[in-house]
Amino acid sequence: MKVVAFNGSARKGGNTEQLVRYVFEELEKEDIETELVNLAGLHPHGCIACYQCFKKKNRRCIVDADCINDCIEKMDAADGIILASPTYFADLSSELKALIDRTGMVSRANGDMYRRKVGAAVVARRRGGAIHVFDSINHFFTIGQMITVGASYWNIGIGREKGEVAGDEEGVATMRNLGQNMAWLLKKINE
Repeated sequence: MKVVAFNGSARKGGNTEQLVRYVFEELEKEDIETELVNLAGLHPHGCIACYQCFKKKNRRCIVDADCINDCIEKMDAADGIILASPTYFADLSSELKALIDRTGMVSRANGDMYRRKVGAAVVARRRGGAIHVFDSINHFFTIGQMITVGASYWNIGIGREKGEVAGDEEGVATMRNLGQNMAWLLKKINE
């Protein structure tokens, strides 16, 4: 089994990535393979609404100038998908939004490619707006007929400067619980 996470933060090694790594630690304890894709520096572009994915139905986006088709392949091959974002002006990052829009369109054009895969949202925040980000990510999962995983609280960690989320004890515990729940669910599905 494998879980792939997409970190929508503009900075590598920041709080969003750290939160994902707490989830990964729990998955790896259960012998679940993990892979992190940092969208920082990859410059994913938004959907151009050409609908070629609906015409071609080849599990790819017609725009091949960025990382999105590689991301689609990784999502398609994975058993579980984590989408992670910092909170920017009470919303998710533009990098993650581009990923959601394009992978979502290709998935829908190809019979809901991610249907019944396990999905989890991870959100970093400084103060407010995180619930909107959490909801936006979960909308991607639910419209794609995915199974979402919860934790002991909403999957949110608090911190602004790099590494500050490590001081959010409840946030760290939530991420660890999320990893445990995701591992349990993946094993049940694959029994």
